[in-house]
Amino acid sequence: MTSLEICAGAGGLAMGLETAGFRPVALIERNRHACSTLRANKPGWRVLEMDFREFVAREHPETYDVDLISAGLPRVKSPAAIKRAEDGYERELLEATVWLVAEVQPKAVLIENVPALINDDSFADVRQFVSQELAHLGYSLHWRILNASDFGLAQDRKMGLLVALRGESSARFRWPDPLATPSPTVGAVLWKTMAARGWRDAAVWAAQADRAAPAIVGGSERRGGADLGPTGTKRAWARMGINGGGIGNDVPSADYQWDPQGDVRGLPKLTLEQVAILQGFPPQWQLLGGKTAAYRQLGHATPPPVAQALGTQLATALAQLE
Repeated sequence: MTSLEICAGAGGLAMGLETAGFRPVALIERNRHACSTLRANKPGWRVLEMDFREFVAREHPETYDVDLISAGLPRVKSPAAIKRAEDGYERELLEATVWLVAEVQPKAVLIENVPALINDDSFADVRQFVSQELAHLGYSLHWRILNASDFGLAQDRKMGLLVALRGESSARFRWPDPLATPSPTVGAVLWKTMAARGWRDAAVWAAQADRAAPAIVGGSERRGGADLGPTGTKRAWARMGINGGGIGNDVPSADYQWDPQGDVRGLPKLTLEQVAILQGFPPQWQLLGGKTAAYRQLGHATPPPVAQALGTQLATALAQLE
């Protein structure tokens, strides 16, 4: 099956969908670092470095009638949160996605965004717009919030998802079921990397990090650096023995003196490699750009295991039409 990916980022969504059987005919992404990441890891992928609002399907006829348009869009803000003209950018992208669906006419649509988009009253007008326009095109819509922790990740990451299909394929679509096994803890998935340079307290640290991570967030491209989130999120990381104020260059060495009750600034920081593990990226996946650029790519990504689970269900629904 074929797909057209927009706002492709570091490739988490496309990677998972490819594993489920969707071959991307093109991936559209405007961030140059993310485009470098995509090209370095998947030389066979056709990456278009551009704002997808400027994409014209008739200039790329291979995108017509693809099986799937997939979009991991930047997080839409509620109308109450829009204070400046630039804050409406994310909503413009969502609306442009709908217009692209009208132009390309895919068999299915998959959009990932904030959980509030699915059920919060402040997004009612957005949902109404999307529902009316896609219904006019003949699609039936399925809305759901999924959590990455239900699909094998040590992260409490809730995602708002929209799937749209036509006819019998829509009736056959089923959301993926959570895995039967409990979600792992941060300590369980990261302790080996924490011990990689001989840190003697790595196992003790892992026992303290006995829960899922808060959602990894990438922050805005317009401001801020690489850290693990707002104040409350940093506190949650501190309770697990992690300094969430930045991203580290390496894990603790053998002579690192750990004081879990001391100044949070003395606690170890997660490395990019460890954040990638929490996001479900394979270890061989390269992230191009500096530390901040690479971290933002990870924070904005759809975890590949969740994307694969969704892709499998979409492929099943669509294949029955063959």
